[in-house]
Amino acid sequence: MTAATHSTLFPQVPDTPDAVLEGLDPEQREVATALRGPVCVLAGAGTGKTRAITHRIAYGVRAGILQPSSVLAVTFTNRAAGEMRGRLRHLGAAGVQARTFHSAALRQLQYFWPKAVGGSMPRLVDRKIQLVADAAAACRIRLDRGELRDVTAEIEWSKVTQTVPADYAPAAAKAGRDTPRDPAEIAQLYSVYEDLKRDRSVIDFEDVLLLTVAILQDRHDIADQVRSQYQHFVVDEYQDVSPLQQRLLELWLGERDNLCVVGDASQTIYSFTGATPDHLLDFRTRHPGATVVKLVRDYRSTPQVVHLANGLLAQARGRAADHRLELISQRDPGPEPGYTEYTDEPAEAEGAARRIRELMDAGVPASEIAILFRTNSQSETYEQALADAGVPYQLRGAERFFDRPEVRKAGVALRGAARFGGNDSLLDDAVDLPSQVRAVLSGEGWTPQPPAGSGAVRERWDSLAALVNLAHDFAAAKPAATLSDLVAELDERANAQHAPTVQGVTLASLHSAKGLEWDVVFLVGVAEGMMPITYAKTDEQIEEERRLLYVGVTRARERLHVSWSLSRSPGGRPNRRPSRFLDGLRPGSTATVGRTAASGAGGVERGFTSRPDAVPRRTQRTPARCRVCGRTLTDAGEMKLMRCEDCPTDMDEGLYQRLREWRADQAQRSGQPAFCIFTDKTLMAIAEAAPDEEGELARIPGVGVRKLNRYGADVLALCAGREPGEQDEGD
Repeated sequence: MTAATHSTLFPQVPDTPDAVLEGLDPEQREVATALRGPVCVLAGAGTGKTRAITHRIAYGVRAGILQPSSVLAVTFTNRAAGEMRGRLRHLGAAGVQARTFHSAALRQLQYFWPKAVGGSMPRLVDRKIQLVADAAAACRIRLDRGELRDVTAEIEWSKVTQTVPADYAPAAAKAGRDTPRDPAEIAQLYSVYEDLKRDRSVIDFEDVLLLTVAILQDRHDIADQVRSQYQHFVVDEYQDVSPLQQRLLELWLGERDNLCVVGDASQTIYSFTGATPDHLLDFRTRHPGATVVKLVRDYRSTPQVVHLANGLLAQARGRAADHRLELISQRDPGPEPGYTEYTDEPAEAEGAARRIRELMDAGVPASEIAILFRTNSQSETYEQALADAGVPYQLRGAERFFDRPEVRKAGVALRGAARFGGNDSLLDDAVDLPSQVRAVLSGEGWTPQPPAGSGAVRERWDSLAALVNLAHDFAAAKPAATLSDLVAELDERANAQHAPTVQGVTLASLHSAKGLEWDVVFLVGVAEGMMPITYAKTDEQIEEERRLLYVGVTRARERLHVSWSLSRSPGGRPNRRPSRFLDGLRPGSTATVGRTAASGAGGVERGFTSRPDAVPRRTQRTPARCRVCGRTLTDAGEMKLMRCEDCPTDMDEGLYQRLREWRADQAQRSGQPAFCIFTDKTLMAIAEAAPDEEGELARIPGVGVRKLNRYGADVLALCAGREPGEQDEGD
């Protein structure tokens, strides 16, 4: 269930621009009123980021500062885009385009294809896996079902990172990809896959972005036409932007800077698809005059849930962790998270189902409960346990609500009743809108009591019951509403994919639960091998698993239950242990090496004001330039080196090797990953500069005051050719 459905379903449209701002906290209000220039919103989980950016757009539109048709709001899922459109409609800002990157690009590609390329646009394939299978057959490479899926994912990653088949192997090695087959084989499959698409005149979803980028790059007249249409951009979930999506965004913007991005590096959980938080973390570098607003007031979860979430990130490592936000709960206290150990997975599923049954008997709606797991393969055990306990459930990620056959049929029946209801005997005794809807849907299979058990019959009933409940809410908000008004509302929701709440416990993977929330969350299977998953080997992969668990924890509003099992099946060896991420957080466990407190307090860092007579609070930084060729640097790694990656280096290789050996020793002593001491790029920059005093060392990006105080003496000794701790002969 989303925050949108948890709040008032049908709010009154604000009657003035200032009324749009009512109810926003100080930081959200800053977001809503910062309508000029680049704006970066760092928004922690549950801090009302969607509320802030939709009120920002609505305030701009209602105040006459923004034209609805000139605003493009971009997000990553159809559900999120639909929710955004629904909220904007309720705020009186209908007409604003809220779309996914792919949807926005596809519209432009379809419109401009005849002018840019000529003829009809190739057919878009919904699923590329069959094409990959055909490519494998053409190459005489046998792929099982799992390998077929994994190779398809590698092709998708290659395309969003703009990697061509010939460059796949070195690119995958550089990115640390755990390839499902030999990289040379995958490169061959990728090449043949592209050939098959051309032969069959089809394109895939990644091609939509690639082709749109190509047209905007090559045809300046078309780029100018797009830019004249869209003057203002908002990008949600900016931590999930891929290099290809970032390139498309840059082409949409051109030389302008009316851009607002929103994200949280601690919720980066899709790096396997090519997503990277670097664009979010480097935003201030690319836009020195940007206004940065940090949202840390958590309105979703109780202090107990927030405490656990903050504790998870307190042990995190890496760049995203360095920019984490310390959440501050705004809710009343609730129960402490529960931790339960089971003998095996079936016992864990039965325990969860039993507790859920008790919660429902105590009055908690099934739709306010979720079971979240790491992999979809875990779902079946919980489906069976819930069915045995007589608990209705729904699978997250299944067919979209308005695409379900029973929902489409119900829509036809309601539309017919709205037009010709006066001649329908079913409606003779219906005195209000809810009773009219119940009467119509009774002919489609709805009954006052749900059918026994689960399965397809129960799923159809749940869909119809969601429409009945929506009619009750609609009538309560608009007492004078007619059946025709409800049909119009359903049409609006179908276009926006803004589904009503289905009554049933939600079963979902942690990835698909992103952006959702429930009163009660069961996090199951939180054991080593599953969380983190077995194939997470590198430090970066382990940290992404930690962030995935953080996302799961922050889905809970009031109650959180964490569980794990000692073996997979009854009678199996009890060789599992709770996830390392819970060390120091669950009762009876010992904490791992901790971190200092987060630096991400809430507040505002202002960029340049648009008022010509005002004095900016911050001076604009001079763009970093390569000290070899003079090119402006934007990549964080190149900025540390102060040169382009490809420019010649005067690095002292011997010093670089000594620094690496020293770093490895420090990492082993402190129990930290090596990159937490200094990154490779920072060591390279030190080896190139070979500083001989603290001031020179401090000026190297990536050193900083804390690391200078801790490691400065050792590093300067190594640069001087001495061993750390060895006194200079002049002392």
